[in-house]
Amino acid sequence: MSAVISPIGNNNLVHESEAQRQYARLKLPAKIRYFTPEGQQLEAPLIDVSAGGFSFESNSSLLSEGKHFHGKLLFEVDGIGFAMAVDFQVRSTDGKRVGCEFHNLRPREISALRYMISSFMSGELINVGDLLNTLQRENFTKARNNKAPGTGGLLSRIREAGVSSVIFLVGVAACAYVAYQLYDIYFITHADSAQVVVPGQEVAMPREGAVQSLVQVGAVVKKGAPVATYSATMLDALKNILPESEMTPENLERLFSKNIQGTLTSPCDCRVVSQVVGDGQVATKGATVFTLAPLDSVASVEARFKYRSFAKLQPGTEVNFLVAGEKTPRGGVIDSISLQDGGLASDIRVLIKPTEPLANELVKRPVDVRIQPIGGLWTSAGGSGK
Repeated sequence: MSAVISPIGNNNLVHESEAQRQYARLKLPAKIRYFTPEGQQLEAPLIDVSAGGFSFESNSSLLSEGKHFHGKLLFEVDGIGFAMAVDFQVRSTDGKRVGCEFHNLRPREISALRYMISSFMSGELINVGDLLNTLQRENFTKARNNKAPGTGGLLSRIREAGVSSVIFLVGVAACAYVAYQLYDIYFITHADSAQVVVPGQEVAMPREGAVQSLVQVGAVVKKGAPVATYSATMLDALKNILPESEMTPENLERLFSKNIQGTLTSPCDCRVVSQVVGDGQVATKGATVFTLAPLDSVASVEARFKYRSFAKLQPGTEVNFLVAGEKTPRGGVIDSISLQDGGLASDIRVLIKPTEPLANELVKRPVDVRIQPIGGLWTSAGGSGK
């Protein structure tokens, strides 16, 4: 028959894990020197010391439980004394024995305590060289950020989500920008230069003389209306019809000193596109003074491409273009192609017929012309082509 032993009547049993000490206490030769709240300095030898605290004997009534003090632990190693500044709290008082707990120990102090305690427990001699070597080492690593999800507040989570969203959007925008730049370089054909043009009428000088304009660029003039006056010498007007007998020095000097006035008129109902010869300048016979555009003419776009783009510059090819000063791109088709007159042999001149009519007021404006396989992609805000 077996017997059952019951711990009835023994209510003082405590589980071993609750009674065991957290740190091993050792009797090391050391002293504690501390200061009272009134500034009085007291000193007492240690009874024992551990990594978590120490105890000593004292008759002072100031050392009551819960009070905090600042002091120094005084050790002597190899005949050399050193002090360790500590903050401690009185946790227990049993007669003359006072038990204290360290507070706010820095990593260097913790390393020194651990070294002395481990050396004492293993029976090794404590020497200054090993202690200094211990203090110079990095004995602690940074704590890992093991914060569990949801430990922060709602505001913190919203902030983190916002930062993540901003970083994600910036990354998407950067990828989209790089992708478009690659598309723009490898798939879109750009004109080197382009401008709005109209079939023009030129007003030329009938003889050599100084010009004075009567209209401004952009003005509308009727057919036969004067656009400029010119001043020529009488000698220039008569030099081909003057008999040789009258070409004496006296007559030539007299004819050279006299001027005749003439007028340049518009050949059509036109708009003045440009003035080639400035006011007061002398133009030779036959030189163009004004370029005019008939009001009923249809404006188009003239562009210049590199010869290597020949395969994409066939008549009927659709293009997109943006006129300087406008915000909306326009469409058109290539009407004709030819080598650039007076330019490099590697340049191709392209005449583009717009899908929608262009106003004659836009003549001479720079244009950005592109041939792109996918429509609707346009980032330029205007200006001349690349």
